[in-house]
Amino acid sequence: MIGLDILFWIFVIQFAIIGVIRGWAKELLVSFSVILGLFIITVLEIFIPFIHESLVNGPVTPLFWLRAVIIAALVFFGYQSPNIARLAATNRFARERFQDALLGLFLGALNGYLIFGSIWFYLNQAAYPFPFITAPVPGSASGDAALRLLTLLPPELLGTPAIYFAVAIAFAFVLVVFI
Repeated sequence: MIGLDILFWIFVIQFAIIGVIRGWAKELLVSFSVILGLFIITVLEIFIPFIHESLVNGPVTPLFWLRAVIIAALVFFGYQSPNIARLAATNRFARERFQDALLGLFLGALNGYLIFGSIWFYLNQAAYPFPFITAPVPGSASGDAALRLLTLLPPELLGTPAIYFAVAIAFAFVLVVFI
């Protein structure tokens, strides 16, 4: 059995390697799509009465699936970034230098943190509804490390109102850099 904290770091490293291969521009779009997903989840849970009454105050498993599907769908579309001919022709986002690979590595690791961290956070809130995933055991080394990590995961850090600022910064960045 592997601890969730170890699995978390494995995913962060794996996504960092993917970031080096894909480049920083494409990885940045994935980061922004996860931030958008967290924003959509926050807005749905706060402002939509049906979601708030039936899912937030009801059983936790349907709420987990709603959150996971939103994150997964936006991550999927973020990774399916189109090859925009106008942007490709400018060589503005070329991966030729070592700095570009390093930025891709950093943004890929950030994406692993955002994606796996968000799903893990929502899984923890749902009290680990699957029999093959167990909650971290307090008192053990791996369990204590996992419990410490849970306080640093994206939905915890990007709660209200921080998520609103994150979305504003992301869209401002898209306007300045990509357009």
